[in-house]
Amino acid sequence: MTKIDNHRKGTEPRWLGPASHSRTALVPSISAARWLLFLIVAAGIYFFYGFLVPVLAALVIGFASWPIYRELLRRVGGNTTVGATIALLLIIAFLIVPIFIAASYTASEVREWFGWAVEVNKTGAPVPAWIAALPGVGAWMSEQWVRYIGTPGAIGEVIQLVSGANIGNIYRAIVAAGNGAFHLILTLLFMLIALFFVYRNGVSFARQIDLVGERILPTRWERISRVVPATISSTVTGMTLIAIGEGIILGIAYWIAGVPSPVTLGVLTGVMALIPGGAPLSFTLVSVYLMASGSLTAGIALLAWGSIELFIVDKTIRPRLVGGPIKLPFLPTFFGLVGGVKTMGFLGLFIGPVLMALLVAVWREWVREVEISAIEAEMIETSVAIDEPPPLRKTAT
Repeated sequence: MTKIDNHRKGTEPRWLGPASHSRTALVPSISAARWLLFLIVAAGIYFFYGFLVPVLAALVIGFASWPIYRELLRRVGGNTTVGATIALLLIIAFLIVPIFIAASYTASEVREWFGWAVEVNKTGAPVPAWIAALPGVGAWMSEQWVRYIGTPGAIGEVIQLVSGANIGNIYRAIVAAGNGAFHLILTLLFMLIALFFVYRNGVSFARQIDLVGERILPTRWERISRVVPATISSTVTGMTLIAIGEGIILGIAYWIAGVPSPVTLGVLTGVMALIPGGAPLSFTLVSVYLMASGSLTAGIALLAWGSIELFIVDKTIRPRLVGGPIKLPFLPTFFGLVGGVKTMGFLGLFIGPVLMALLVAVWREWVREVEISAIEAEMIETSVAIDEPPPLRKTAT
């Protein structure tokens, strides 16, 4: 075969295009690396989705308690393993154990409520005397009680109308909910393991995040890396821990005042305290119930104690603890709370508002940058207009 034939054969058209003598890659190496990284991250999220909630909870707790952990680390001579172990034991003693105790009491009280509802649904219940004695609305509330509670089968009809489920099925589901305790304990165990490594390797992990963040957002990362930890610490300290404290304090006050199911009402008050204005609404309703049921002194004392406690928290404790750059309005707080519970369960009470706070913080940073850019552009236009020479005037001939 001659050289001319070889040349003609080499230049024949191919399915994937003409042959190239250079070694140019079909896909640039940087694009291939980015797609490979994207596929690896997507596969990791898919396979380890079940660990996402405990890891997020560990990161939130680690961010919020990092100043305390830094002081603890200094006292143990910089030994990260010892410091992480002590910090984890403190988290278990002062956060996990009280939550579990309150949850167990709440579950037992809620089970009693459902037992009462099942029994009343069978036989009915008379109108309580304190409801009938309410001035102005007593007659109307008595009529509603007879219609929706006092008549046998009325509660079941209301529940079936609202949720589409029978009250017996709901009661059996509540009783069988103890089977989900194993999943909750397993999630909690993974969270504690992740929290231990967040404490022990947090500094090196933050350094690596900063390196990657500088490559992704070279002009914005420095400010975002300061805003995000402060926002998380502010949200967790200002909303979650104070809400837990208000739930405990007001729950004890409910118990002293003789309110039925004080633990459950205390837990509900703590959850409501995550929403602005939720705690005052909770103890006001309980106080009104006490005064209407005949315990006038206890109701007035509970209302006064709740008002004093709320004033002290809002005027002294909250400003000292909350040092972050963001305060969430009502609507983002509510969406974060409801969305967190719906997506992540119990831990969503804490993670949902934090994620919403991060979204609001990033949004405000972007708006701030746009405003600064607009001001700079206006200043440049003004300086250019000042530096331009005035137009020449035509002289009359």
